[in-house]
Amino acid sequence: MTSISIVVPVKHGSHVAAFDSIRQSAYDKNIYEVLLAEGSAPSQQRNLAARAATGDILYFIDDDSRLNSDNLTICSKVMECHDVAVVGGPSITPTTDSRLQRLFGFALSSVLGSGGVRNRYREFGQPRDTTDKELILCNLAVRRSVFLALGGFDERLYPNEENELLDRIRSAGFRLMHIPDMKVLRSQRSTLMAFVRQMFAYGRGRAQQSLITGSYPIISYVPLLFVLYLIILVFLPFDMMLLAPLIVYAVIVSIFTMIGIGKTGSISALTLMLLYPLMHCVNGVGLLYGLAGGKPDPVRSDGIVVTRIKEFGQEFPESY
Repeated sequence: MTSISIVVPVKHGSHVAAFDSIRQSAYDKNIYEVLLAEGSAPSQQRNLAARAATGDILYFIDDDSRLNSDNLTICSKVMECHDVAVVGGPSITPTTDSRLQRLFGFALSSVLGSGGVRNRYREFGQPRDTTDKELILCNLAVRRSVFLALGGFDERLYPNEENELLDRIRSAGFRLMHIPDMKVLRSQRSTLMAFVRQMFAYGRGRAQQSLITGSYPIISYVPLLFVLYLIILVFLPFDMMLLAPLIVYAVIVSIFTMIGIGKTGSISALTLMLLYPLMHCVNGVGLLYGLAGGKPDPVRSDGIVVTRIKEFGQEFPESY
């Protein structure tokens, strides 16, 4: 079995809910270690922890990721194929989340809400070769030798640092795998405002990634085009032809809202009628903001502390 270094970035002094699920892992305690990277610059924290790690595989999770007990075993098994450099799975909304949080999760896992990246938020299909669209950093394993050889995460990016790195890994000729069973449970944002900030950050991060890489995939910029279309409507005279796309959009949102009511069995899913447009508009504004800001500077912190919480062969300490 392959040695694994689990990397958990966190703000100084924060509670790490992920530790409980790591303790319950079915993986041999002798061949995994856990590194906690405390600070306020997540990309830099992960890079520093990766350099301090000694495992063959770097398994990046978030402080609130609750691992399936078989995740490490699945990861190790898939990585036995030497041309596979990345393995990941979905981040699933727990059934114990509030009704609003579950609606956020439903929207993110739907084709209207997230399009091609929806499989990051749902357990779907068979193990498969994939791209960055199906992989998410709160549940992502990378071969350490490849990570270090390619320079790790671009510290100018947060979020979207994993997307940029995964593109480089694929360009270097390695395979990326999505394993639906390799899942984590992770709660959605607890308030609407926090969810709005998340959608804005996703848009900003995508735009900054584009500025760095020079790649502007049209599908990623549909929310920005939608926002620009709405702005144009405000300043132009009333015209039914101009309104036609908005009417079609409203019908599509209505259909997906009815689907949501059917799948959730709750009339509260009517909230999706407002949630879908809010997601698209806020993401579009985030894209615009990111493009307007130009290429970002590295987000760095001088106070990062990397602690090896569990060494190879040791029990996970109960004090954490």
